[in-house]
Amino acid sequence: MCRASNRELFFSMNEYHLTTGILGASLAFTIFYLIRRDHLYLGDGIFWIMVALAALIFGFSPTLIDKLAVWVGIAYPPTLLLIVSIAVLLIKVLHADILSARMRRDIRRLNQEISMAKIEASHPREP
Repeated sequence: MCRASNRELFFSMNEYHLTTGILGASLAFTIFYLIRRDHLYLGDGIFWIMVALAALIFGFSPTLIDKLAVWVGIAYPPTLLLIVSIAVLLIKVLHADILSARMRRDIRRLNQEISMAKIEASHPREP
């Protein structure tokens, strides 16, 4: 009986389940489309694929968030979704800042190498 009620809770479709399911599927489709068309870098693709899968799962089964919140001990289930979303976004921003700093450093080094090559080309050494 418990198994049937869990299954019923997981697959029961209320009117907002359809809306969240369509939104989740739309987000997942958009992410897969952008990865396929090379608009998203493949290295970041794994992160975005995980976001798309989470959107699909939680979109078609929003009661799963309720179960996770009860399991974690959070009284108001949407709070769990917001906390996890904010944490994931903060980690993503931190990762983007690290990559940005690395690219700036690499660009600076390349500019220095180009400048040194131009100087050597304009003032060739005589043997």
